[in-house]
Parts: sequence; structure tokens; C-alpha cells
Amino acid sequence: MIATNASLGTVGIVRPTQRTAGYEDLLRMLPVGVGVMPLCLDVRRGAIDEFKEAIAGYEAKVAELAGMGVDVINPSGAPPFMVLGYDNEQALIRKWERDYKTRVFTSGTSQIDALRAFKVKRFLGVSYFGGDINRVFAKYFIDAGFDCLDMAGMDIAFDKVPELPSDQVYRFIKDTFCKHPNAEALYMLGPAWRTLDIVEKLERDLGVPVVPAVPAQCWDIQRHLNLRKPVQGFGRLIAEMPVSPTMATHKAAS
Repeated sequence: MIATNASLGTVGIVRPTQRTAGYEDLLRMLPVGVGVMPLCLDVRRGAIDEFKEAIAGYEAKVAELAGMGVDVINPSGAPPFMVLGYDNEQALIRKWERDYKTRVFTSGTSQIDALRAFKVKRFLGVSYFGGDINRVFAKYFIDAGFDCLDMAGMDIAFDKVPELPSDQVYRFIKDTFCKHPNAEALYMLGPAWRTLDIVEKLERDLGVPVVPAVPAQCWDIQRHLNLRKPVQGFGRLIAEMPVSPTMATHKAAS
């Protein structure tokens, strides 16, 4: 069943966790008239093995959303697909689009295209993960053709991320950015940290565009539905709605 009040189109979203905050932020950003059909997985630990195992769950939800007749499908959550790897993700997207005759885009492809829209080649990434998984995240972007100067992680328990004060995240980012003054943009992985209030401040203070998870998701949902309705207060990406020179996903087979 398609969502009501979907005059501008419907996106089916597969969310990796049952956290609600980032999803609620997205609903506030999206234009009235965009219908959203959400389905959830239940990632809890934020570990590599869990992300690998999640892919099969994504496929089942993608098939379910395609059966509902949504216009586009967004398997969201960057880590599972970054762990899968850029080339394998691209192959999986092509397979899903061929099998389910619906356009598919992931968080990773949205963020790649957002960076391309700003004509960025060299950027600093930050995440709320600790340890070697950040190298996996960095490699995803490197394989997509970017120079990822660092993927710096705040080492905090996965279930505690929403409790991080945004001013603490701001200080971490600013201190980290000072080590990479030639970065052309800042990428913020994941919607779990409550940081939308610092995006515009970061852009002013660092002098570069910021690509956060939820604004990038909003921007790309609009793009896939052929919309261009700017939203103020969450950074340049959705305030300016820049056009990406490419689309990192593939059109569905006819």
C-alpha cells in the first residue's frame, strides 16, 4: 500500500536500526507531498560482522518495498554497504534494479554524489566508530575515486551515540580539521549523532561544505523524484540543492 499524501512521489526506505531520531529529522526536511514507506532492520552492535550479515535482510526489505509499488528505494545506513565495498555495492544495486524494476540508491551513493555536486575530490571524513572499521569506510570512497584524507572516529559505544553532545562533536571535528587544512569538504558519517544544529556553524568556521547523512538523504530523495525544493538551516547541500554531474546509481531496467 502506497503512503497517503504522496503527490510528489514515494520513497521506500530500509533503515538499518530502530532508532527514530534521524528518521524523524528526515521527515521534517522532506517536502510535503513526498510519501515515505519505512521498513527496519535491527542492527544493534555496530560491528563489521553484523553489517555483513545485514545485507540479506536488506534484500528482503527491498523486495517488499518493490512489491508495494514505491517509485524509488533507499536502503539506508552507510556502514553495511561500505563494508560490502564500493564495487560490490554497485553490482548489488544493478542486480536489485534489474530484479525489482525500481531505482535503488544507498546512503553511500547519495554521499558520493553530494561530494561530486560540490566538485570535491579531497575531503576529511568523521564518524562515531572507533578502530579499523574507519579504514573500511575510507577505502569505499577511495575506490569511488576520492582522496579521503582521513576517516577520524570518535570512539563511543554504538548505543550511546545519540547521547553525544553536539558541542563535543564540534570540538572533535574542528580539532581534526586543523590537521587537514587542504580538505575541500567535510563528510559526517551516519545519522545517529544529533548534530544538525552544528552543520552551518561548521561550514562557516571551516570554510568548506559539509555533507551530513540526513541532509544528503533528503537531497538525493528529491533528486531521484525529480524535485528541487531547498530547505534552510541544515547546511549548503539542501539549501542550495546543487546538481551532481553524475548519478552513482543506475536506472532500473525497463
